[in-house]
Amino acid sequence: MAEKKLSSGRRNQLKSLLLQIGQAMVEEEAWEAEQQKKEHMEEHCPGFSFPGCIQDLQELCRKLHKQIDLVDEERYDMEVKVSKSNKEVEDLKIKVQDLKGKFKKPVLKKVRMSADAMLAALLGSKHKVSMDLRGNLRQVRKEVKEEEKATGDWRKSVEDKSGMGGRKKMFETEA
Repeated sequence: MAEKKLSSGRRNQLKSLLLQIGQAMVEEEAWEAEQQKKEHMEEHCPGFSFPGCIQDLQELCRKLHKQIDLVDEERYDMEVKVSKSNKEVEDLKIKVQDLKGKFKKPVLKKVRMSADAMLAALLGSKHKVSMDLRGNLRQVRKEVKEEEKATGDWRKSVEDKSGMGGRKKMFETEA
């Protein structure tokens, strides 16, 4: 069957009842915490009375020093346990990230920087060499092969061999 909707009045009444119950529970928890605190203080911190003679005062000081040492040892042990658990939590977080396979890659910004500025940033004051890349290029001259010099321009050789005189020259060179 279809569920019936609550009227707004009934809904408000239930909400106020839940809030009252929650408030009573919070007050009860606060009262219990206060009682536990009082019991702990009575158990661990008895009433203090000043002794009349110096020996009693010295004995009280020794007793207080022993208690302070015990508390410091407990505090140190607790700090070590907390640091170990924090380290384990961090390791587990890293493992979870590895298992997910999703890493947040930082967005890289384009930086326009010349080679000189980059070397100056990396090397600092040691950088004195200029990186003028075009100025450091070697000039290459094109060497003309000897064969090309000997043959020369093909149009000239054709003009020399044209006509009857040219054929004669051609036959003379072959023979």
